[in-house]
Amino acid sequence: MSLIRLDSICRRYEMGDETVHALCGVSLSIARGEYVAIMGPSGSGKSTLMNILGCLDTPSSGTYDLNGNSVAEMDDNELADIRNREIGFVFQTFNLLARSTALRNVELPLIYAGMDVDERRETALAALADVGLAERVNHKPNEMSGGQRQRVAIARALVNKPSLLLADEPTGNLDTRTGEEILELFERLHASGNTLIVVTHEEQVARHARRIIRIRDGLVASDESTA
Repeated sequence: MSLIRLDSICRRYEMGDETVHALCGVSLSIARGEYVAIMGPSGSGKSTLMNILGCLDTPSSGTYDLNGNSVAEMDDNELADIRNREIGFVFQTFNLLARSTALRNVELPLIYAGMDVDERRETALAALADVGLAERVNHKPNEMSGGQRQRVAIARALVNKPSLLLADEPTGNLDTRTGEEILELFERLHASGNTLIVVTHEEQVARHARRIIRIRDGLVASDESTA
């Protein structure tokens, strides 16, 4: 059964008198447990597709089903709710709270979910241990390396046990060796059953995925298995 199903997704933006067609009828499905990379040059529609997959934007037409939920017609409150329940985000810039410890950063989604203090702490500690940061729970972001900060961000993304982990250029601010460590972590997450979508412009990052979808001019130009 598909976790994600897009059918004829179009996204148009009005720019003054001009209409920009960012996506022009994209159809694809992604199964639960897949590890997928989305690639495309600047202006291809790759970022627009990511925003729609992440429920940060809605299509102008077409249908999007995420884990049995019809997303395309949702209002802002419904989109916020499904983001909190179904999607974990990992960004190039980490997006951590600078004055908060790793533990507090990872606890944040659980606070929004209304989890009680003891369960919240236990769940966040387990998420940090899963990404190899059991010894760093009380460190703040400025006391960590870039790779450690990205691991905190990954722990935060996974702490709610979302259906989907969506990573946008997750190694973009990391040196090559640290980037490889994060990709090895993604391999382990995939092996344990997580569904991963990585949006990247780097071929070597995409090659770690099991499937590469290339976007060009608002359309799926190719969809290939890397196995």
